[in-house]
Amino acid sequence: MSYRILIMGLSGAGKTTLAKKIVNGLKEIQFDVAWFNADEIRQLTNNWDFSEEGRILQAHTLRRLADKAPNDVIVVDFIAPLAQQRAIFKPHFIIWVDTIGSSQYTDTDSVFESPAHVDYYISDWDEKHEENILELLLN
Repeated sequence: MSYRILIMGLSGAGKTTLAKKIVNGLKEIQFDVAWFNADEIRQLTNNWDFSEEGRILQAHTLRRLADKAPNDVIVVDFIAPLAQQRAIFKPHFIIWVDTIGSSQYTDTDSVFESPAHVDYYISDWDEKHEENILELLLN
């Protein structure tokens, strides 16, 4: 089973930017990494349903992709506004990118449930975040 890393937060918070850095950092130290961006997966599966059921379906899709991937590490960046989505995905490590108070998607903002536990919390951008996260992952 692959080690699953979830990078979550509101739209526009910087999840994809951070995911790219983390994926590249892990690859540089010779980890076999797969990266799934939720928007790209929605496009591939043609799932543009943002109802609660559509959001849950997206979490199941991302979990199935992670379970089938042969890689050692799976990085997924998606909003994951519902605690149920995070429970379905079952990440081993959660990074919450909480750098903005609201996004352009008020429907998502209104259902966003703050996670009870995260492994790394980002409230503002700092060059050290990538380094700190990689250090935590390696320990």
